[in-house]
Amino acid sequence: QVQLVESGGGLVQPGGSLRLSCAASGSGFSIRSMGWYRQPPGKQRELVVLIDRLGSTNYADSVKGRFTISRDAAKNTVYLQMNSLKPEDTAVYYCNTVPASVDWGQGTQVTVSS
Repeated sequence: QVQLVESGGGLVQPGGSLRLSCAASGSGFSIRSMGWYRQPPGKQRELVVLIDRLGSTNYADSVKGRFTISRDAAKNTVYLQMNSLKPEDTAVYYCNTVPASVDWGQGTQVTVSS
């Protein structure tokens, strides 16, 4: 069974940093674009960043310059380094293919608050 497991979220103050991890089971992920999505309270889930099969990345304007996505093929893991966090970054963060094609994991909560 294909499974995505996110981890690394938590409570941080504005300006703080977090590093999220997404462990993906199964094969074939290395040839797919992978992305991080987030769902703020009361809002729809949205794609914030992706990394394609060649390693090229695309970031939403809201996170550009602050977030960095990377992937480790050997570990079948995708990471999201988040710096200079803002309260508006508060959301449940999920990983998935882009477009999403795997069952969603539980996500990991990121709360940015003073």
